[in-house]
Amino acid sequence: MDVINFYFQKQNKIGMKSHSSYRYERVEFNDEILKYKSDPSSDKTVGVFIINRPLNPETCYFEVEVLNISSHSNIYVGLCTNRSPLDKHVGHSSGSLGIMTGDGRFYKDGAHIRLSCMTSGRCIVNDRFGVGIRFGYLVPSEDILYSNVHVFFTKNGEEICSYLARLPPGGLCPGVSMEDEGDELCIFSGLNWLPEEDTVMVVDSVEDDWYCLQDVRLNGQILEYMGPGETVLDVGLAQARNPLDTTSHYFEIEILEPGENCYIAIGLTEKDYPKNRLPGWNKGSIAYHADDGKVFIGSGIGEAFGPKCHKGDKMGCGILFHSYCDAKSQPDAVPDNREFIEDFSSEDENDPLDPSRTVEVFFTRNGKMIGVRQVNLPYGGFLPTVGMMSFDEKVRVNLKPLSG
Repeated sequence: MDVINFYFQKQNKIGMKSHSSYRYERVEFNDEILKYKSDPSSDKTVGVFIINRPLNPETCYFEVEVLNISSHSNIYVGLCTNRSPLDKHVGHSSGSLGIMTGDGRFYKDGAHIRLSCMTSGRCIVNDRFGVGIRFGYLVPSEDILYSNVHVFFTKNGEEICSYLARLPPGGLCPGVSMEDEGDELCIFSGLNWLPEEDTVMVVDSVEDDWYCLQDVRLNGQILEYMGPGETVLDVGLAQARNPLDTTSHYFEIEILEPGENCYIAIGLTEKDYPKNRLPGWNKGSIAYHADDGKVFIGSGIGEAFGPKCHKGDKMGCGILFHSYCDAKSQPDAVPDNREFIEDFSSEDENDPLDPSRTVEVFFTRNGKMIGVRQVNLPYGGFLPTVGMMSFDEKVRVNLKPLSG
């Protein structure tokens, strides 16, 4: 995972707030220090601390540092409403979500939900856990009273998982809970955060390189799926601005996170390709899909083509423009293709495909040729395209790996 370069936008420590700014039970609170404190007069054992001010675009992140922890590691960090009960762990009450720091398990509304990238190893003293909301990527909800937002969790400055959650009208507030004597935390609120890749100038892949970014988040060369991931229409699509040509005929992606299902596709599409369809599924496109290793050519039914792809694999796609090139003669290398052909422009753009102009599209996996398919070249050319469709999918794109 990419290291998070978070920073303090507002140096607010919760101990400086008035009592109306927070609620807690079975917790001893002294400035920013929280300690579990049992209540012999009650049969309730869970201690909860909630900051009543919800996260917002200016202060979208909070963090805790573990100062001491019992052998059970029953400390939860997450978000909840300002009316959440004070006797249930964060993530176990209605309208709340959180992770158990001891094993990284994610809980929402009392149910354990398996996410693809959990924290590994037991929680130890000085570990830092953070929770934030990406307000810049609101996703519409069927309920007009709610919006959907991506909630992310961090451990020691690295993002470990994210989840698309409903944002209620009153917002989501920072919350922590614990259950054992000896549990002690230092909590910081009023923070903002910025991924490290957002602070670095990337010269070989910037937003200007892209024609369409639908339900994907772009950070330099990194594309991350940001859609709801509930139906086959919830596609995240990234189309490059410029079509492949004889001087730039190949591009690659590296699977950084396969997400829940690895519904990741690399391929080529015409300019006006539907934004809610994975590449390969509609006319004017071709794509190699990572989850099943099939190639799709303008149809929702694919054909057996190559191996499935997983985390760390590099998938490539390119065009052989000269029809006499025998791709099979170069099975173990990415073909070079720098011969001149006529420009893609055409006076007749009503017909998106010209059957008289065919090209050979090839795909690679980890630098090895997988196969070649002959397709009609659309007027305007083929745009490099990446598709995703399930939570936590993330790829690194190199639009010009053969340059230089």
